[in-house]
Amino acid sequence: MPDPIFIYNLNKAITSPARVGYCDSFLCKLRGLMFRSRLELNEGLLLVEKRDSRLDTSIHMFFVPFDLAVFWINSEMTIVDKVIAKSWHPAYFPKADAKYTLEIHPDRWGDYEIGDKVEFKNA
Repeated sequence: MPDPIFIYNLNKAITSPARVGYCDSFLCKLRGLMFRSRLELNEGLLLVEKRDSRLDTSIHMFFVPFDLAVFWINSEMTIVDKVIAKSWHPAYFPKADAKYTLEIHPDRWGDYEIGDKVEFKNA
């Protein structure tokens, strides 16, 4: 599992900020959350790219047997898009360029909104 970090929402207090794995290596991003049987409420991944891009931050849901709440965050640390990604769906692309893709439990959908500023801190 990659090094854990917390994702804080600077626009509203969250009782328990998302604690996710910081995933910036090719192999970590390649594996993602595929082949896991489930995802706990306080688990997830932050996929990190080198630059803001719609294409580079696109995701697929092949071999992911559960839905995810997905949030795209740009290099200015602003959430630019969000979606409930359905299991086995071929592809999702953000509506705007992003550098980070946050994949967390779908019950955390309301924790972050488009336009919110976020902050990463080591766990």
